Amino acid sequence: MLPYLADHPANPSGSHAASRVAKTALEEAREVVADVCGVEPREIVFTGGGSEGDNLAVKGAAWARRDDLDGVVTSGIEHKAVLGACARLEKDGFRVARIAATADGVVDLDALASALDPRTSVVSIMLVNNETGVKQPLDEIAALVHDRAPRAVVHTDAVQAPQWLDLRLAAAPADLVAISGHKFGGPKGVGALVVRDGVRLVPLVEGGGHEHDLRAGTQNVAGIVALATALRLTDERRRDDVVRIAALRDRLQQGLAAAIDGFVPNGDPARRVEGLLHAAIDGVEAETLLVALDRDGVCAAAGSSCTSGATEPSHVLAAMGLPREAALASIRLSLGYASTDTDVDTALDVIKRAVERLRPAVTASR
Repeated sequence: MLPYLADHPANPSGSHAASRVAKTALEEAREVVADVCGVEPREIVFTGGGSEGDNLAVKGAAWARRDDLDGVVTSGIEHKAVLGACARLEKDGFRVARIAATADGVVDLDALASALDPRTSVVSIMLVNNETGVKQPLDEIAALVHDRAPRAVVHTDAVQAPQWLDLRLAAAPADLVAISGHKFGGPKGVGALVVRDGVRLVPLVEGGGHEHDLRAGTQNVAGIVALATALRLTDERRRDDVVRIAALRDRLQQGLAAAIDGFVPNGDPARRVEGLLHAAIDGVEAETLLVALDRDGVCAAAGSSCTSGATEPSHVLAAMGLPREAALASIRLSLGYASTDTDVDTALDVIKRAVERLRPAVTASR
């Protein structure tokens, strides 16, 4: 990033020599991202991240076709960027169907089939769930859409996918594909949206003609160059990384299962990507456990908490039908390219000790 922050800070839309340097870097980055995504450079639109990409895809496609199509279909396990975009469309008069998932964390394909009709405009189903790590059957989803809603476009939130899946193949069934740099080692605040040829979108931000008239505003050249570099490295190293990270994740899961009674992983183990371990720990509230883990240097996550401070279970786990008590006891442990055996050793020790400390307190309060 540094050369485009310090030495070449010009606007890539200008016509002078300094601008041409920035423009060249921008378009070279577009070529890299297009190659990893399996599309043409003209099909890449740079965004401010995954949430913007999701909103541009879902709202933009629906608005572009609202004259004769009014149906939007998504699932209850989507990222809130997609759910929020769908909620806005519903307020604007669109019919929005939100389908549930099975207990394994996979979108209910029968429910999806029932929700589709010839007036469906947009179908948005994520490629990899951001909480459970469960891969969704995008090929089957796209086939259903093409059969039952042939005029609909398919959008997938692929933000969690590039580290684990080859997007050239995994995202091929989708017309619109959103990714975000910080999920694979790039900077925060920059992403990309694949917009395949022939897909019409109404832009969220208008006024300058940038990014094929789909996203006005001077491009973040330094961030885009970094995103492309991180994506290229991720693509080149994926085969080796997933094998190493899968071994770490499996050792973490096996160690926790052996050390902690009532440790129950969530989601179909055969469909999970290698870097996520999502599990319920019986008898321990997740939010309390997370505070204890953070105190000892282990960073983990759980469901959302509302602004009042009252803990609510994850909407993803609710859509999977997980009982409320189990959902409130579930945490997510994430591993990636920087994870080591030492990290796993630390996590095994810290989580085991934290659960042992908290369980007597929970028992006493009941």
